[in-house]
Amino acid sequence: LKALSVPCSDSKAIAQVGTISANSDETVGQLIAQAMEKVGKEGVITVEEGTGLQDELDVVEGMQFDRGYLSPYFINKPETGAIELESPFILLADKKISNIREMLPVLEAVAKAGKPLLIIAEDVEGEALATLVVNTMRGIVKVAAVKAPGFGDRRKAMLQDIAILTGGTVISEEIGMELEKAALEDLGQAKRVVINKDTTTIIDGVGEEATIQGRVTQILQQIEEATSD
Repeated sequence: LKALSVPCSDSKAIAQVGTISANSDETVGQLIAQAMEKVGKEGVITVEEGTGLQDELDVVEGMQFDRGYLSPYFINKPETGAIELESPFILLADKKISNIREMLPVLEAVAKAGKPLLIIAEDVEGEALATLVVNTMRGIVKVAAVKAPGFGDRRKAMLQDIAILTGGTVISEEIGMELEKAALEDLGQAKRVVINKDTTTIIDGVGEEATIQGRVTQILQQIEEATSD
């Protein structure tokens, strides 16, 4: 089949495939082609149910990585098996979190702000994870936790990418930052986060546009260099 397949190299071909996939709906096929054209091969396309009568295409800055929720008890959309956080704070920690006490100051600050919190760390385990689940189920503070993508130096780089996207700071003891001293100013933010059992999608981070674009350009150059080697 791979030998017989033909890559879709232009918008017309993509629209034709999209139309077939959408039960011959040409309008949806055209929307799919437009979305592919705007986000490119590296982009992520999601479909959401709208409240109006018109189909709309909305392009936002974001990223998706292959790490799902650490506990199904964080799920707040049982109909889809997902976690959806609106305008969350995002805590980035380059460490394993097992002691809830070191998280109490930032949890209290987030609770006072009345916003949900996404924790992205090397791991969240034991007492810390159990307490976060209980707090979420009791409605004290809405929290979700996922493992940071990658391993070793790759994980550090990915955490920094997320920090750039969301305008946050990576809490790392290597540079003298302690989790118990983290404040709201150290946290990233995004318009929306969607987490399922396999992936985390951060939509419309509040990081500076110029910094984000600079990092995107750098990553594309690294991909090109790796491909040419």
